[in-house]
Amino acid sequence: MLKHIVMWRFVDGAEGKSSTQHAQWMKEHLEALVGVVPEIRSIEVGVNCYPSDTAYDAVLISTFDNLEAMNRYKVHPAHVAVADYCKKVSESRVDIDYEI
Repeated sequence: MLKHIVMWRFVDGAEGKSSTQHAQWMKEHLEALVGVVPEIRSIEVGVNCYPSDTAYDAVLISTFDNLEAMNRYKVHPAHVAVADYCKKVSESRVDIDYEI
């Protein structure tokens, strides 16, 4: 199994939304991928509730069977649509993938 974790900082005011609104949009749309993208084994999206200079706005914690499954998820059209929005409104992104 593979754990995939991503965190984002969003640009406040991009596309006319606050960074919190972007984080909430990501939560709703990433969680909606369950049942649409068959490779997803589990997914959790958190929206930061304690802003600080070092905090990120949102985190994705997802699980896949293996690297190949995660790579199929990354190119699935439903995921690509979410990722395209994210690229327009995020200022930074960090990620880690590890086997469990």
